[in-house]
Amino acid sequence: MTNYSASPIRIGLDGYNLALPQGTGVATYGRNLSDAIHTLGYPVDFVFGVNIPRKADIDLRESLFFGQLEADAPHRLTLRRRIRRWRVHPFAHDLIEIPVTGRVVLADGGARLPQFERLFNLSEIFDVCARHFRRYGRFMTLRVPNPPAIMHWTYPLPLRLAGARNIYTLHDLVPLRLPRASLEDKRYYDMLLRACVGRADHIVTVSEKSRSDIIELLNADPSRLTNCYQASDMPPLRDPAALPGRLRRLFDLDMKGYFLFFGAIEPKKNLGRVIQAYLEADIETPLVIVGREAWHAERELKLLGTAHGRHLPGIDRIRRIDYVPRTLLTDLLHGAKASLFPALYEGFGLPALETLSAGVPLLSSTTGALPEVTGEAALSVDPYDVDAMVSAMRKLDRDGALRDRLAAQGPIQAAKFSRTVFADRIRKLYQQVVER
Repeated sequence: MTNYSASPIRIGLDGYNLALPQGTGVATYGRNLSDAIHTLGYPVDFVFGVNIPRKADIDLRESLFFGQLEADAPHRLTLRRRIRRWRVHPFAHDLIEIPVTGRVVLADGGARLPQFERLFNLSEIFDVCARHFRRYGRFMTLRVPNPPAIMHWTYPLPLRLAGARNIYTLHDLVPLRLPRASLEDKRYYDMLLRACVGRADHIVTVSEKSRSDIIELLNADPSRLTNCYQASDMPPLRDPAALPGRLRRLFDLDMKGYFLFFGAIEPKKNLGRVIQAYLEADIETPLVIVGREAWHAERELKLLGTAHGRHLPGIDRIRRIDYVPRTLLTDLLHGAKASLFPALYEGFGLPALETLSAGVPLLSSTTGALPEVTGEAALSVDPYDVDAMVSAMRKLDRDGALRDRLAAQGPIQAAKFSRTVFADRIRKLYQQVVER
């Protein structure tokens, strides 16, 4: 692999979402981005907002940081913390360096952190910056000694690092494209994204569809907007020969004997229609749903409840499994007969890429960025057309030749979004930003 460390560029990354035990698509993006930067040989500085006292003894900061890293998601705000967020001043804020000396064993929670050279923190900064932006109408300025050449914010946050070129990743405009499918304050979200576009040294996004949305809806300058796509960090399948046994013992499932849906249970993932189509298709293959409940999950799961005091026919063939670690999700994915992901709108669609990479047949959709990601390697339908979904599920269940073709095409398509390809796109992006 090519090593570009002959002219290293120090890069700053935020730890937004990386502290969450269950992770999100943004957390996956952050990990992949950090790995790509490490592959390029560039040193990385991380900025976190973990709730530890500013005046904590320097020798204790490491223990406090990694201890609170586990405890910070999600929590109930005390009166003191509410006051702290409200009393935000308009001046620059100095970040506190967390010395990592090795006193903390990082075999568990700390393993969620990608490799880094320096670690900085300011308590609750990712929450406080929103209050600052609402109050003063400008981004909160942060300072560190010897700042990195580029500060890459992995999410639209109203923050900037003094002395660095600040670039922001805008993953999608789903809250503006599908306002009923998301919980965000639409006015705040629009104002924040326009501020990012107007003040950033560069904007990064993850698909051509998102890029065109950002240009169309936010009037972004195309010359300051780059699509780098993204990659998957799904861990490799361990001991493939033992997979059928693991599926039976852990989940009571047969190898290639079930359909799989995985992802957050929220409106844009379209699980409600998936369940309806599955029940109408009247197939014997079980449906396994893996994912945590998010906003309006009860609407998506309403068919799994009771109607007039009884369950709908076929409900007993649907299994729900809450969040599982990535290694177990890898097992469930590789063991599936097919994966179902006909989402309403995706800025990229990591579950689709992960399915293709695993060589598992995929039911996808014709909207958002999913056609870019899947190419011809998926069976795609209009995500609002339940009849089309019913027909597609029956085909995937009964047509072995179709499944074999999709399984063979998947890894070929997924190779276009490999970690190596992603790292090269990031290298070109950073060189462009630095040269400008």
